[in-house]
Amino acid sequence: MKTILLTGVAGFIANRTGHFLLDEGYKVIGVDNLNDYYDVKIKHHRLDSIKDRENFTFHQLDIEDYSALEKLFKTYEFDAVLNLAARAGVRYSLENPHIYMTTNANATLNLLELMRHNNVKKMVLASTSSLYAGQPMPFLEDLPVNTPISPYAASKKAAEMMCYSYAYQYDLDITVVRYFTVYGPAGRPDMSIFRFVKWIDDETPIELFGDGTQARDFTYIDDIARGTIAAMKPLGFEVINLGGGNNPVSINYTIEFAEKYLGKTAKIENKPFHKADIMETWANIDKAKNLLNWEPQVSLDDGLTRTLEWYTKNKHWLKDVEL
Repeated sequence: MKTILLTGVAGFIANRTGHFLLDEGYKVIGVDNLNDYYDVKIKHHRLDSIKDRENFTFHQLDIEDYSALEKLFKTYEFDAVLNLAARAGVRYSLENPHIYMTTNANATLNLLELMRHNNVKKMVLASTSSLYAGQPMPFLEDLPVNTPISPYAASKKAAEMMCYSYAYQYDLDITVVRYFTVYGPAGRPDMSIFRFVKWIDDETPIELFGDGTQARDFTYIDDIARGTIAAMKPLGFEVINLGGGNNPVSINYTIEFAEKYLGKTAKIENKPFHKADIMETWANIDKAKNLLNWEPQVSLDDGLTRTLEWYTKNKHWLKDVEL
């Protein structure tokens, strides 16, 4: 049984990935610092769903804490590290840029150092489509991503480059997966789909930055989890897009979909388009198809329906989640 270190396990993507890893017979050591960047109630909800599963062990620790991580590496023999812990959110990175560098870049360095000292050869690093700002679509992995327009994107670029240097110097096998607008049940409450659904249902005005024509390559959480696990195969150093792979869909479409499902009309409060946002994202996923035999299986309409079903089922406690 292979043992996987999974960071950020109370987070949206890592938690779902953890369930899939356990389903496939892995032993999972999950870590998370349970910070309050967004309402911790939803983090505890995710953690509760996995903490009692066989072959899962949870440690509450911060991957910025080298000594705590060092003890973990001495306790377990890891076959791979899935580093999905991160400070996410483009706009908040402008308010608190230091925590983005310490979590996304410095903590990745901690893991890389401990991997080389403990003969752990494989890492999958979660990265972001935000790096493609200003590049032509659909985004290809070999585009020069040297124009990050937020501290969040810059910190992820730093993590990617540190991974490259360690892969080169110490013969580590590292796959960087760049995620494109992940959504689904138990999603982050700071992301648009969660917020829009709750605001529409609560009959609270939606804060919409821009006119809603900005578009995203939405990717369902289960597809992202599958792709992340597929990226554990030996590849050397590679950067791979995980996205919907279809034409980008407007934010307005997701609002209209939620309106129809909930039977309510959104009250929209338009705000200026944010300088740190990208107008459109669109992944070229040929590399994921060729190297990982991966492509998304869940359509946007199906994924939105599943998300709204989850929201409706859990509305009794989601009403208290702060946005």
